[in-house]
Amino acid sequence: MSEPPAPTVPASRGEPHAEASTAALPGPLTPGPAGPLVLGIETSCDETGIAVVRGLDLLADVTASSMDDHARFGGIVPEVASRAHLEAFGPTLEAALERSGVRLEDLDAVAVASGPGLVGSLTVGIAAAKALALALGLGLYGVNHVIGHVAVDALVHGEFPEEFIALVVSGGHSSLLLVRDIATDVVELGQTLDDAAGEAFDKVGRLLGLPYPGGPHVDRLAQRGNAEAIAFPRALSRGKDLARHRYDFSFSGLKTAVARVVEGFEDAGVEVPAADVAASFSEAVADVLVTKTLAACGEHGVTTVVIGGGFSANSRLRELAAERFAAAGVELRLPPIRYCTDNGAMIAALGSAVVSAGATPSELDITIDSGMPLTQILAAS
Repeated sequence: MSEPPAPTVPASRGEPHAEASTAALPGPLTPGPAGPLVLGIETSCDETGIAVVRGLDLLADVTASSMDDHARFGGIVPEVASRAHLEAFGPTLEAALERSGVRLEDLDAVAVASGPGLVGSLTVGIAAAKALALALGLGLYGVNHVIGHVAVDALVHGEFPEEFIALVVSGGHSSLLLVRDIATDVVELGQTLDDAAGEAFDKVGRLLGLPYPGGPHVDRLAQRGNAEAIAFPRALSRGKDLARHRYDFSFSGLKTAVARVVEGFEDAGVEVPAADVAASFSEAVADVLVTKTLAACGEHGVTTVVIGGGFSANSRLRELAAERFAAAGVELRLPPIRYCTDNGAMIAALGSAVVSAGATPSELDITIDSGMPLTQILAAS
C-alpha cells in the first residue's frame, strides 16, 4: 500500500467555492478494478485534513492544524477552530489535489466527517463537501469520524480480516468495538463512562504543570520515570464493577488519584517526583486498555486487534500492547503515528470502504451529528 509523506499546510485566507447545480446526486457507485477515487474531508475538531485515495492506495494526505491557536487558551476553543477551518480549507484542498495529480472532475465520490465532533467545525467540512458533491454530480458520503480512526489502518496494512476488535482511544473517545465489516457492521462493546484516555492525560499534564496539550508531554516525561513507583487504581477492573462494565472504561477517578498524590507531596513540602507520577499514571491507563481489549478478543474468538485514535500514539500503550498481544497470539495492527491524530486519510479510507460496499450515498440534507453513535457508519438524512 502506498504511503506518501503528509505535508502540513499553514492556514491562510480563502474559502472553498463550488458552483451550484440542480443535478440529482448519483446512486450507489460501481467501483473500477483499482477501487473508487475518493476525496476525504476531516474537520471534526482543530485539524483541517483532506486526502485522496483510490481503493486502498493513498494518493495524497494534507493537514492544516490550528493547535497553536488553542494552546494559549489551554484547550480547544470551538469558534477559533471553526474560523481556522474556513481559512485553511481552500489551500488544503488545492494542495491535496496537486499532490495527488487528481482533478476534481476525476473524483468518484466525496466523503466527509459527519460526526462526532464540534458542531461548528463539522459544519465547515459538511458545507464544503455538499457544495463539491452537488457541483460535480458526485455521491456524498457522511461518515463516522471515530470509525475512520480504524479504517485508516487498511491504507497501511491492507484489507481487514473478516472479524476483529478495534480499540479507539483519543482525547474524546475510549471505545472498544467488534468489527465484522468496517463499512456495514460495527458493534460497540464498551466505552468510557467519563474522561477518555487522552482527556485524562491532558488533565494530568496540567496537574504536573506541563504545556497544552498535555498528552505528549506526559508521555515523554513518563519514559524517564518508574512505572511501579505509585500504585494507581485500575477502575472497573474488579468484582462487581467489572461484572457490570466488562468493556467500559473510567479514567476520572484515576485523574483524581493523581491530583491527591501531587497535593500530598506539595503539602509535605517535598518536590513532586513528576516523572514517576507520569510513568505510574501511564502504566495504569495502558494496563486497563490492553487488559480489556485482550478480554474482548478471548470472549469473541478474535485474533486481530486494530488500535487507532490520537492516544494510540502513546509510547507505553504501543509497547504494552505489542508485548501482551504477542504473548497471547493476537495480531496487533497499529497505524503509523502520523495517522493517529485527525487526518483526511481516515475519512477517505472509510469513504472508500463504504463506496466499495455499494452503500447508497447520503442525502444532501444530512446534518451534523456531534454525538453520532459508533454503530452508525454512514449518516442518514
